[in-house]
Amino acid sequence: VITLVGWYITVKIVEPRFGKYDGEINQEEIPELTTAERKGLRWAGYSLLAFVALLLILVLPPEGILRDPETLTIIPSPFFQGIVPIIMVGFILPGIIYGKAAGTIQSDKDIAQGMTQAMSLMGYYIALSFFAAQFVAYFGWSNLGIILAINGANFLKATGFTGLPLLISFIIVSGFINLFIGSASAKWNIMAPVFVPMLMLVGYTPELTQMVYRIGDSTTNIITPLMPYFPIIVAFAQRYDKKTGMGTLIATMLPYSLAFLISWSALFIIWFLFGIPIGPGAVIRL
Repeated sequence: VITLVGWYITVKIVEPRFGKYDGEINQEEIPELTTAERKGLRWAGYSLLAFVALLLILVLPPEGILRDPETLTIIPSPFFQGIVPIIMVGFILPGIIYGKAAGTIQSDKDIAQGMTQAMSLMGYYIALSFFAAQFVAYFGWSNLGIILAINGANFLKATGFTGLPLLISFIIVSGFINLFIGSASAKWNIMAPVFVPMLMLVGYTPELTQMVYRIGDSTTNIITPLMPYFPIIVAFAQRYDKKTGMGTLIATMLPYSLAFLISWSALFIIWFLFGIPIGPGAVIRL
C-alpha cells in the first residue's frame, strides 16, 4: 500500500513539478569493463574474501583473539569495539588490491590522490554539516525539543481523549515533535514514560503504543533538517541543481510526508477497528 502511495505521489505530484531537466549532468553511460578492470575486480574480491575469512577465524572460535578476553563473548568484545576500523580496512584493502591489479595504483601517491579526488565531491557536505551540527548542538543545549515533547505529552494527557481519538492525536504529536528532536530513541525515552502507562491504564498494550509512536515519527523524518542524513541529500541534489537548498528538499518531500502520514494512519485505523494482531504475539488490547 505504501509503495503504491509513494508511486502515485511521485508520478502525479512531485515529478510534474520538476518539469524538464536542463542541467549540466547528462545520463552517464556505463562502458564495458576492460581486461585490466576485470582482473582488478577479481583480485579485489579475493582480498575481501580473505579478509572476511580472517575475521571469522579471529571471532568464531570459543577462544578467538577478538573475543572478550575474560568472558570469551562476542558482545561485548574487541571485535565490536573496533568495528569502525575493521570496516575501514574492509573497504581500503580491496580498493588498494584492485588498483595494483588493474594498474591504476603505482605508488602511495596514487592512493592519496584517489582519496583526495573522492573527498573533493564532499566539500559542500562538509561545510553544510559544520553549520548543521552547530544548529543541532545549540538546539539541544536550549532543551527546546525536550520542552516541546513534555508539553505535548502533558497536553494529550490533559485533553481527556480516549480510544481512537487519543491514538490518532498521539500520532500527530509524535510527528510534530520529530521535527525538533531527530533521534527516535531520544523521543521514545521522553514520551514512553508518559504514554505507555497512560495507554496501559485504558487497556492498550505497550506494543501498540510503540507502533503508534513509530507512525508519527517515521513520516516526518524526510522533512526535518535535524535528520542526520539531510545535509548528505542536499549535497547530492546540488550535483544536479546548484540552486537546491533545504527549502527545496523540504518542499519536494512534503507531499510524501503528508501522504504517508495519512496512509499509515488509515492502515492503523483498519487494524484497530478489526482487532488485527500487530505482530507475532503482539495484540492491541491487554
